[in-house]
Amino acid sequence: MATASGFDGFARALPESKNVESSRIIDFLRNADETGINFNSFMLYRNGAVIAEGWWSPYSPDLRHTMHSATKSFLSAAVGLAVAEGYFKLDDKVTSFFPEHVCSSQNANLAAMTVEALLTQTSGHATGASGGTWRGIKTSWITEFFKIQVVHQPGTYFKYSSATSFLLSAIIQKTTGKSTHEFLMPRLLQPLGITDLTWDIGPEGINPGGNGISCRSSDLLKLAVLHLHGGIWNGRQILPRDWVQRATTSQRGNHYGYHWWIGEGSSYYAYGLFGQFAFVFPDHDAIVITTSSVLPGEIALRSLILRHVPKIFGSHKTLAGPAGKTLHEYCQKLEVPLPVKPSLLTPRTDIFDRLFITKLNTDRIDGFSLGLDVDRCIFHLWDHRGLHRVDMGLDRWLDGETTVSDASLHHGYEPPISRIVARAAWSSPNSFHMVWQFVETAFQDHLTIRFIGTHEAILERGTNVNSFATQRPPISACILEKGSGLPSEMQIRARRLGHSEALNSLAVPPRTARYSSSSASLGELLENPETRKIIEELSPNLVETPHLEKIDAYNLVTIASTADSDLKLETIDAALEKIPLSVT
Repeated sequence: MATASGFDGFARALPESKNVESSRIIDFLRNADETGINFNSFMLYRNGAVIAEGWWSPYSPDLRHTMHSATKSFLSAAVGLAVAEGYFKLDDKVTSFFPEHVCSSQNANLAAMTVEALLTQTSGHATGASGGTWRGIKTSWITEFFKIQVVHQPGTYFKYSSATSFLLSAIIQKTTGKSTHEFLMPRLLQPLGITDLTWDIGPEGINPGGNGISCRSSDLLKLAVLHLHGGIWNGRQILPRDWVQRATTSQRGNHYGYHWWIGEGSSYYAYGLFGQFAFVFPDHDAIVITTSSVLPGEIALRSLILRHVPKIFGSHKTLAGPAGKTLHEYCQKLEVPLPVKPSLLTPRTDIFDRLFITKLNTDRIDGFSLGLDVDRCIFHLWDHRGLHRVDMGLDRWLDGETTVSDASLHHGYEPPISRIVARAAWSSPNSFHMVWQFVETAFQDHLTIRFIGTHEAILERGTNVNSFATQRPPISACILEKGSGLPSEMQIRARRLGHSEALNSLAVPPRTARYSSSSASLGELLENPETRKIIEELSPNLVETPHLEKIDAYNLVTIASTADSDLKLETIDAALEKIPLSVT
């Protein structure tokens, strides 16, 4: 665990100096651990100073973190600045910016859609769009936006969607001639000292708007502090005060302002998938920042914060004493949980420096290999994108970079290169387990190679959190000769053809991995006759929904968190867990 130690420009103070008892912060952290909430970082700010902070090793304060939809609150500031500078108005019609994308037979609802309707998530759309889905679209997202049916009169119906945020970003770029990121640089990011923020770019060179920002936890805190102080930073008015007030209060009768969520009392918050939060509590002059790895819905995390905040910041008495030292010592020991404890068993050596050729599979993996160096294990993987490498410490973390990724496990993200901290260990005499912590994201991938005799293996890969399935179908492989080296993709595929008979004869071992509401997507559950029967019996409305094709890529946990559904996840899981995941 590390602390930022003031490199971000914030003052530090002991909790007791701000009338906060350190023991209550420790209670908050312990309660999170007891309820299975996996933080990556947290920061507590009160009365002008950071009073507590922690990063769960191997996360650290100098690393960026994907903020998912907390990005929308940065976008809100960009819209406010563009409006203040006269680039467009809130009551401007959306179609006026993109007449070339609008057909002559547009309906009245689309014609009535305004910038403010986008900003308040009252566009009139009946269904929302997720960044996880849109990242797979390589053609114009503007065209994609105008394909969405506007069922309701804009301004009257709330439907949260990243599509509306994207179009706001597109409007900023169309009117200012700069991407939203470029527009914010001199106006917001540089004045706040946010120097390392990155923002993804979609088709047509447009920032996605509703997601795609990666920044430090302290950068998200800076955005929250700016709003807490009415748009003022170091005595300078960065954001118009009236914009801040409107952005952070309920609009059109919903628990939503201008791309900020509205909480209890005067509180409001930025929220990103998997538990990226900036909770602002004006009544306490306080802010809680979290980056996390929790499943979609984040109900337990929100409940935890709202349950503990009154206790943490509720004291009005003057406190004294060095109790903050105990809190600091507690935070120094924070570590991310490991899914499998390492084994002390003597490892097999016959599986290293061997080539594993896989059967045809939906992940388009052609082969993999394991190698040993002086102080590390090296995993190579061949897939449709080429050759990838991950260096792993043996029962210890090893820092590095990799081109390995899997968009289906990482909410649609597939960056060209990722920062990774990885480790490996034997979990049983015939099971080699790898943990890959993508430390600029919420994702912790866990891979296991299970060896069957001397010539067969099964590769299993899953992740801790995802909006899609958290578990990929296991992949069968046969083990070739020692000293196979690092062949090209073409050579790998030729060897697969040459060993087709051996691959086809691979035995399918008994499976331990089971279906669950998070391990498989709805589409995968409906493809399997056994699991489809369970879904049809326990949730017939879900199968019959007219928008099935828009949600079938997501797991049931995600669907339950975003849709008006009566999904009984515990009952469904009890039935699904009896069925093993199929092997490809």
